[in-house]
Amino acid sequence: MPPLSRFDIYAPIHKGLRAFMAHALLRVGRLDPLDAAETAEVTREVTELLDFSLGHAEHEDSVIHAALEARSPGVTLAIAADHERYDTEIAHLCELLKRIPGDAQAAHALYLALSTFVAHNLAHMHEEETRHNAALWATHTDAEIHALHGRILASLTPEQSRIGLRWMLPHVSAGERAGMLAQMRTGAPAEVFDGVVDMLRPLLGSRDRLKLDAALAA
Repeated sequence: MPPLSRFDIYAPIHKGLRAFMAHALLRVGRLDPLDAAETAEVTREVTELLDFSLGHAEHEDSVIHAALEARSPGVTLAIAADHERYDTEIAHLCELLKRIPGDAQAAHALYLALSTFVAHNLAHMHEEETRHNAALWATHTDAEIHALHGRILASLTPEQSRIGLRWMLPHVSAGERAGMLAQMRTGAPAEVFDGVVDMLRPLLGSRDRLKLDAALAA
């Protein structure tokens, strides 16, 4: 169990990634490859997931892994090897995506390959949230970890920011969501913040919408 008093750089984005992966896997599982519009939509969503996952791994490599290796040499080797396999896995999934229109067999092959990709990522993220967090907390202050997080946020493209918020905010806890929005409210232009809230509101259930309204009014 991680110490609740420490900043967890992985938790919100990994909750978002788990939700995005689960959504994409379910969409592929029920895909009708004879429905051209549905196939195009699912192809777009899976492509978006793969692009975002690759960008996420690159940010971890360049910022978090570099910081960890500087103070705990060797601690990232296993996870870095996972990241190196991403290109091959993602290239295979992209190739299968090209084949699915009108082809039930290709759609099922995509489903199986995406299932394996998701399974690998679930184990991968658990390792980061346990072993890597333990190393970060042992060698870095919360202020230093916040600074690493800030570097990642500053490097995101607008599209990466949009996708990250779309999948993180509905799938973190109400308390986490309130904290993230409070921080955003102080640092983002009002129109940007309002746009995020407008995007978020229909993605929440009724209880979470009430909690969102209470947090925004506080």
